[in-house]
Parts: sequence; structure tokens; C-alpha cells
Amino acid sequence: MRSPKDFYRPLAVGAPAPLREIPAAPSRMIHFFPPSNARMVAKVPDIAPKVDVLLANLEDGVPAADKEAARAGLVEVGQSWSTPGTQLWTRVNSLDSPWGLDDLVTAVLEVGHVVDVVMIPKVEGPEDIHYVDRLLAQLEAKAVLRKPILIHAILETAAGVARVEEICAASPRLQGLSLGPADLAANRRMKTTRVGGGHPGYLVRQDPSSDGTDRATYQQDLWHYTIARMVDACVMNGIHPYYGPFGDIRDTMACEDQFRNAFLLGCVGAWSLHPAQIPIAKKVFSPTRDDVRHARRVVEAMGDGTGAVLLDGRMEDDASVKQCHVILSTARTLAARDPELADLYGIAP
Repeated sequence: MRSPKDFYRPLAVGAPAPLREIPAAPSRMIHFFPPSNARMVAKVPDIAPKVDVLLANLEDGVPAADKEAARAGLVEVGQSWSTPGTQLWTRVNSLDSPWGLDDLVTAVLEVGHVVDVVMIPKVEGPEDIHYVDRLLAQLEAKAVLRKPILIHAILETAAGVARVEEICAASPRLQGLSLGPADLAANRRMKTTRVGGGHPGYLVRQDPSSDGTDRATYQQDLWHYTIARMVDACVMNGIHPYYGPFGDIRDTMACEDQFRNAFLLGCVGAWSLHPAQIPIAKKVFSPTRDDVRHARRVVEAMGDGTGAVLLDGRMEDDASVKQCHVILSTARTLAARDPELADLYGIAP
């Protein structure tokens, strides 16, 4: 076991020092685009200002024949990057693929000065994070970078979920985790072909009635346990949890429901796979005006935060104040970047 004193020392001579706290920059939507597609690359200057995170996807969805083109597209986007208010991420290919190493080398050496986060798929344990951590430090030193590139891991296997606490504690470079429901479903041998969301067969049924009328059914959330465990592991280690993709682009109502479930459980954002999902994520992962107003009233009424008060017929105590500070902190972070939300919340930008 390494000494705690060594944990925040660079893993390579000349690499930047690790961060002691992960930035809380808004990341309500991680918007994916395929950099192998020249037409999509040309749209980057228009789409980048509209999202919190723009991610160049080099992995799933990019055919094997287009992997090098995707890598070149990332370099093109990074070398012309001019949207400082938006984070630039990239998802590299898995560590056991023929492309993962070249993806990391290219991302750091060519555009590491603008890439904020590298997303690593199919992370199964802390050893995966340790490998990427050391490699990034070596590449950062070679590229003479002044700030460390962070790591974002995807939970896509049962092994990853079983070891999620170890993964979250593996490196000070870890920025957060995302749920990868499609690959996780396949790895668990779950009987669903949906990419995120619920399933009509996963339900509870109302008890039979004495008059023999129809029994109502209620669809359940397949991902509740996994998201809740992921959130706990992330919060315990000071990093950020995210819901991943919702595959049915046309079903915006169900997408909003799934995103909101994740938000209420503690996630700070979700992936957007299509422009139609950007406003959904922005809406869901931003507190409402009423939430912010109520939180402000509770904090003001509670004074030093101890004791209890009755406000609008509801008991508010020290636990309520802690909940309200979460809402207000989120609102202030978002208002600093989004003038519309600053005006909505009554917070000076």
C-alpha cells in the first residue's frame, strides 16, 4: 500500500501535480459526437456553446475501419477549440482493445492542453485506473502539460459494479463515473435489449380485489440499485456520478423521467446522444425556481442551522438545511455559467 503522503505526488517526473479536489463545473449533459464524421466535426462550433460537456467518441458506434479517422477528428477539434465555457472530453476505446493505447497517446500528446477528461469504458477494478493514471502522467510530462487530465470511468460490467468503491478511491485523478446500462445488461445477462430506461415486464402488480376487477400494474426501474450504489461510492470519494445513455431518441418523455430519477438519486448529469436530449438534460439537472426559493427560505428561517422551525406547515430541521444547501450550491454553480438560470434564481452572475 502506498503512503498517503505519496497519493498527491505526480506519478511521473515532470507531470503536473494531481488535483486535491475535483472541479464542480456544470456537466448536466455530456454530449457525444462522432469525430470520424466530417459533417459532425463541422458542426462543433455551433453545438459546443450549447452544452456543458462535448465528448469526442472514439469507442462504441465508431466502426473499426473509422477508428483512425475518429482519432484524427479529435485532434482537429482540439487544435481549433475555442469554447472555454464548455469542457472537452473524449471517450477512448477499452483498455483491452487494439486502439485504446493509441487513443490515449494521441489525445494527450496532440490536444492534451484542451482535453479536460478522458472517459475509460468497461472499467472493472482499480488496476485499470492505476494503469491509465501512470500512463497519463508520463504523457503529460512528455507534452509539458500544466494541469492534469482527469479520468472518468464507465460502469459496464458486473465486476465494475461489485468493485465500484475500490474504483472510486483508486486515484485523485478520477473525476466521476457513468452508468453504462446496455453493456452492463449484456454482461449481467439481463433479458432486455433497451439502452437505458425501464422495461414493461419489470413490474409489480396490485393485490387482487374482492370484486375481481382488473389489477393495476406499475413498471419499475431496472437501474435503481446500481445508480444508488454508484452515487454512494462517488460521494464517499468526492467525485461525480452520472446517468449514461437513453437510447430511444424519440421517447423524450421517458428520457426525461429516467434523467429525473437519476437526478433525484444524486446524479449531476447524463449523456445526450442527440440534440433533442440536450434541453431535457439541461431542464432536469437544473433545480427549479421554486426549489431554489424554498431552499433559500429554509436557510434564512433556520438561522444558525440548529433546532427546528415550522414553515408552511412543514417541519424543517438541521437535516432540511443540509438538503437545501445542496440545492443552493447547485444553483450557484449553474448560475455562474448560465445567465438565464442566474436570472431565474435571482443570483448575480
